Amino acid sequence: MRRDGGGLNRLDIAFVSETYPPEVNGVAMTVGRLVGGLRERGHRVSVIRPRQGQGDTGEDYDLALPGLPLPGYPGLRFGLPAGRRLAWQWRQRRPDIVHVVTEGPLGWSAVSVARRLGIPVTSGFHTNFDRYSEHYGVGWLRPVVAAYLRALHRRTLATMVPTTALAAELAGSGIGGVRVVGRGVDTALYDPARRSPALREQWRAAEGSPVCLYVGRLAPEKNLALVRKTFAAIQASHPAARMVWVGDGPSARLLAREHPEHHFAGTQLGADLASHYASADLFLFPSLTETYGNVVAEAMASGLPVVAYRSAAAAELIKDGLDGLAVAPGDERSYVAAVLELLAMPASLTAMGQAARQCMLPRDWSGVVASFEAVVQEVLVG
Repeated sequence: MRRDGGGLNRLDIAFVSETYPPEVNGVAMTVGRLVGGLRERGHRVSVIRPRQGQGDTGEDYDLALPGLPLPGYPGLRFGLPAGRRLAWQWRQRRPDIVHVVTEGPLGWSAVSVARRLGIPVTSGFHTNFDRYSEHYGVGWLRPVVAAYLRALHRRTLATMVPTTALAAELAGSGIGGVRVVGRGVDTALYDPARRSPALREQWRAAEGSPVCLYVGRLAPEKNLALVRKTFAAIQASHPAARMVWVGDGPSARLLAREHPEHHFAGTQLGADLASHYASADLFLFPSLTETYGNVVAEAMASGLPVVAYRSAAAAELIKDGLDGLAVAPGDERSYVAAVLELLAMPASLTAMGQAARQCMLPRDWSGVVASFEAVVQEVLVG
């Protein structure tokens, strides 16, 4: 720990994570934003993670360790236990604090080593892995996975989460030191001004006909069956409506085969992704497994009304009927009805999109980085 000229603590922070940019997922994006923001604030931040594939040189982070493919997530690897390597690394240069992002074997060994060396350790809760088990035919494992997650987070001094609802849930399960850090959104990137007539023409979207958008992993745990069901209902009253899917995953081939009339854009990044958001008219997001759901904030910043279940980011961000629609979790009939009612009122659709944009403008990443920094400082003070 060192102090700058203004007397502020400048810290040496070690992040341990199974995922990191340029990988495309919400956790990788969040970790990248935190690491970049902390470095901008003068902290030394090291990143420790599994090596991702043969072309991964480890140049984007400080320590690349062996890993194995993550089942159901092609292109991602989970870290193996690395107690000896971590102990050697941290004895050579002792960090002020270790922050464990993901809960795999690498994360567990990082918590163990940090505790053994007397280094304060915090964690982040980013993914409901216990809920995922039900969507991959191993629902019987859910209690075991949930118990493992609780055990890991109970061994850290603070667990950082994106929403107050998740904080209450984890605290109720016996995890102490839960702190809400939140999530931000890049409103300069995700902007309604990026709407592209050329892109809508590529989608074969007729003038005045709604374009519905889904962005995210194309996988069973995202409840994509409800997106399909909802869009089928939309087509009954809006035959020229278009459905656009952005993302990739294990369900991508089946969706494309069963719905050749839909547009599948694959993975999109940066300005291209922002243009896809801004060029649509309505964002459909029926997932019930999220701890947050960055895509909800990105869609709203892009001027899109979002229809989602009242959970995670939707519960925190959407003011129902003002800047989007949030329905009771699991109520599929109400979800479909809400979408049809909104599309029947084009003026409300436009007004909600404008309100959604205004709601997101104050939610920049600098505030989230400052919140993370405050929790770390609190832990170190004791």
